Amino acid sequence: MFKASQEAEGCSHCPSNSRSPSEASSICTCRTGYYRADFDPPEVACTSVPSGPRNVISIVNETSIILEWHPPRETGGRDDVTYNIICKKCRADRRSCSRCDDNVEFVPKQLGLTECRVSISSLWAHTPYTFDIQAVNGVSSKSPFPPQHVSVNITTNQAAPSTVPIMHQVSATMRSITLSWPQPEQPNGIILDYEIRYYEKEHNEFNSSMARSQTNTARIDGLRPGMVYVVQVRARTVAGYGKFSGKMCFQTLTDADYKSELREQLPLIAGSAAAGVVFVVSLVAISIVCSRKRAYSKEAVYSDKLQHYSTGRGSPGMKIYIDPFTYEDPNEAVREFAKEIDVSFVKIEEVIGAGEFGEVYKGRLLPGSKREIYVAIKTLKAGYSEKQRRDFLSEASIMGQFDHPNIIRLEGVVTKSRPVMIITEFMENGALDSFLRQNDGQFTVIQLVGMLRGIAAGMKYLAEMNYVHRDLAARNILVNSNLVCKVSDFGLSRYLQDDTSDPTYTSSLDGREEYCSNAQTHRSVTLLGISRGGKIPVRWTAPEAIAYRKFTSASDVWSYGIVMWEVMSFGERPYWDMSNQDVINAIEQDYRLPPPMDCPAALHQLMLDCWQKDRNSRPRFAEIVNTLDKMIRNPASLKTVATITAVPSQPLLDRSIPDFTAFTTVDDWLSAIKMVQYRDSFLTAGFTSLQLVTQMTSEDLLRIGVTLAGHQKKILNSIHSMRVQMSQSPTAMA
Repeated sequence: MFKASQEAEGCSHCPSNSRSPSEASSICTCRTGYYRADFDPPEVACTSVPSGPRNVISIVNETSIILEWHPPRETGGRDDVTYNIICKKCRADRRSCSRCDDNVEFVPKQLGLTECRVSISSLWAHTPYTFDIQAVNGVSSKSPFPPQHVSVNITTNQAAPSTVPIMHQVSATMRSITLSWPQPEQPNGIILDYEIRYYEKEHNEFNSSMARSQTNTARIDGLRPGMVYVVQVRARTVAGYGKFSGKMCFQTLTDADYKSELREQLPLIAGSAAAGVVFVVSLVAISIVCSRKRAYSKEAVYSDKLQHYSTGRGSPGMKIYIDPFTYEDPNEAVREFAKEIDVSFVKIEEVIGAGEFGEVYKGRLLPGSKREIYVAIKTLKAGYSEKQRRDFLSEASIMGQFDHPNIIRLEGVVTKSRPVMIITEFMENGALDSFLRQNDGQFTVIQLVGMLRGIAAGMKYLAEMNYVHRDLAARNILVNSNLVCKVSDFGLSRYLQDDTSDPTYTSSLDGREEYCSNAQTHRSVTLLGISRGGKIPVRWTAPEAIAYRKFTSASDVWSYGIVMWEVMSFGERPYWDMSNQDVINAIEQDYRLPPPMDCPAALHQLMLDCWQKDRNSRPRFAEIVNTLDKMIRNPASLKTVATITAVPSQPLLDRSIPDFTAFTTVDDWLSAIKMVQYRDSFLTAGFTSLQLVTQMTSEDLLRIGVTLAGHQKKILNSIHSMRVQMSQSPTAMA
């Protein structure tokens, strides 16, 4: 009971969720977890904070987003619930996020929303964002805990460029005006061209004329003398045109202005002409002297470079790889190993990725009289440092030295205009690891061996060139066989799934990152055994390379063995969810990956040969190619499937067959066997428990929509294993 004031007639019962601490109380205090707002009178019940909003729906339109949600289930007993939007811009891997820029716009507002809807605009293109939608009420500020919220992750799409901020007049004549302008602050891609709209100030803008420019400078001709013109400009990318800039006025010269300017410049013109004659005479004399010296020096340079090419472990005349970082001037390496392409031959079509250096595009290349081909175009974004430019172009200097059907081909570079570009062969099927996962079970063993043979052939070529391990020597290998058309980048795109806080995922020097032609990948950059930055991919790296940074062709063989395992397991992650330190410890205890499901014994033995602890005992790539050739010519050798033998001293469990007794739901089981895409099909058909799943047949799988033969086989094999485990432990999954 309590009595709030002397004027009250008697004591009253304490309101809900409160109690009186002592006799003759003038107020009832709130129970733990309940509060009164500052403006609530004592006779009002204590209330709590709301639960989080529900069922968020996001609609992405280029760089704008609409978020909608349902109110929280629990309002805390109050009717003054409002919502706050917390915006965070994230890195591509979402490992770290920061608050959004101040220019992001929220309509109707960001804080204190009363409706369950907000429109957000002015975001960056191709950027991951996280939005926290908080539910708050009148007592949220009293709680020691942060407001309940729901989060949604989105990535913006490509977008038109932002507005050109300003224009400058470079010069003017009686009939023309020359203008220039800076690039938009947010180009959101490569600027393809600019459109200029202009009209006489005295006229209406509906009578305007248009002009286009490939650069950020334009000369507008055909104007009238002494007239003021209103001019606007806008930029265009593959996403379309941005908005026109603000209107600015520029004036052509009158006849009197032109004559006055000409009189002022006449002495300068005459002096320049005389100086030009002297310069030309001097230039002719110097060129005669230098041409004689150049013939000798050119011959010396050629014979010096010939030493790089004429010796090696491969066939006579085989080129030897030259590290572009040994060049004092990186531009010299680019000029030597990469062809300069006229930017007018490059046609950009769509964005296919984004990286540290800039965006990656799919496009077409029309090199002179040759037929048009599809290419991948990697760009260097504006505002780069000289070091970033050198790092960016070093990839072209490396790729340009390779000429092999199983290695991604460098078409050339664009360095004489902006943005700087690297143009490579386009890989239609993308990264091999994702390609295999998408086609799980759809290739025969012979087809998989064909992929492995293509990779090994490229590795053999690199080894003969003396191209020593950097990130994995075959990072640019592609499979180009009659069995599977081009597949690239064979499974390095998962490096960043490793925990970078793990000290065994070793950072070195400048932490530089690189990107392949059509998928973002992070790699170590180790040239000729000298680490220049990046991170060591522990799961793919030989033990001596991890321990001593000893990178050789033999350490590449170890890495190739891991890639073999990836291919035969259709893109499974090596060592599953083990930490990097666990992987290192297991390898030191002689643990090796078991054979993937249905893997031929001969192939698993080849993997084990690649994983010999003594690097001198590992096969060379020439031997690997020969071994795979023999398998392809004799398919019967691949019919014996490797068996998984239990090793009592083995420190790790065999992870190729999951422990089904650890699963409690159908969802858990499907996730473990990488078939979670069929979750709704199972549940809709009534297979809601593992006991029911164990009774399924191939007809049941067809009925619920599992039509791919490879997927049927994988699920049925798993069901069989589950039956065996359940029979051995009948109560484990009850």
